[in-house]
Amino acid sequence: MVIERRISRRTIIKATAAGGASVAAGSLFSASPLRGADDAAVADPKVRGPFPILSTPFTESGEVDYDVLAQQAKFVSWGGCPGMIWPQSGDSVDLLTTEEKMKGMEVLAKTTRDLPASLCLGVQGKDTAEMLAFAEHAEKLEPEAIISRSPDSGKSEEDLRQYWKALAAVARRPVILQTTGGVAYKGPLPSPELMIDLAREFPHFGYIKEEAGNVLARMKVSLAAMPPVRRVFSARGGFHWLEESRLGSEGVITERAVYADVLTRFWELQQSRDDPAALQDLFDKFTQMVRLKPGSLRGTNLYIWKKRGVFKNLLSRNYGPKKSIPAEPKLSEFKMSEAQIAEADAKFAALGPYLKTVTPDLDNPA
Repeated sequence: MVIERRISRRTIIKATAAGGASVAAGSLFSASPLRGADDAAVADPKVRGPFPILSTPFTESGEVDYDVLAQQAKFVSWGGCPGMIWPQSGDSVDLLTTEEKMKGMEVLAKTTRDLPASLCLGVQGKDTAEMLAFAEHAEKLEPEAIISRSPDSGKSEEDLRQYWKALAAVARRPVILQTTGGVAYKGPLPSPELMIDLAREFPHFGYIKEEAGNVLARMKVSLAAMPPVRRVFSARGGFHWLEESRLGSEGVITERAVYADVLTRFWELQQSRDDPAALQDLFDKFTQMVRLKPGSLRGTNLYIWKKRGVFKNLLSRNYGPKKSIPAEPKLSEFKMSEAQIAEADAKFAALGPYLKTVTPDLDNPA
């Protein structure tokens, strides 16, 4: 299924938010506003701020719950985040079939068409051919951006260069490059110099999700190369976002979408700089919340999704031994003790001053 593109309320809102003059002429109707040589250093204003990764929900029978996935997208938009990403986490990339990922992309493209939040679709694969299959599908759906990590089969930086150059030939919108690969990737970290080279060569590249190696040192190199680097995002669960934002990162990419309103408030305080005490307090309470054990992304995180009225259960698909991909889905349900539930509830309550309504009307998200 291909989602027909139209000039929607979301498109108009985004163009207005960009400030009119800062948007290249004709960008409302073109696949990418970054066209001519004069625009080579321009960063797309829609690809900035917190872009949380959606967590994949499952039905009781272990199938992807596309209805809840759509509700999750509405929740993120209701929370105020400028964008969202899917599929990008390890389990959604590795443990879903090609058909499931492509259908999920279609559902999200349709769902977000009239929402103010931008959609970024994840396109990666074990090799160039698999990545291009997802990239071509994503392009038909016309999201605001694309994100891609290293190929599982990559063994050298030159492999990564050729893989992403192949993506550059297909993509017609901003491309975020993730500096870590998946669990099967054994190749080198892509160097900041590679990212800078690709940004210089391709006007729609230069967006970096930095989470590899010595992150602060690498981030400083990339930030010093703006332009042609256009945007550097923090990652790593958001645990270092405050420090990295002071260096110059302009947003965060993390699978913490259940805290969309918290991430939005952090971003607002960070941008205004008028209440550093509130910013520090929010950051401290957020990191205390997301550090809770047991589990993280498919643990307490799922409990909060259900608590906030979006997820129906605490089910996950799992890797096999040594992060292997099982032939058939392995389904499990996350369970918490009474003490763990009490601690999660207390940490979540501490975030109260920074939360929007706990149970939003997702059929009519504002």
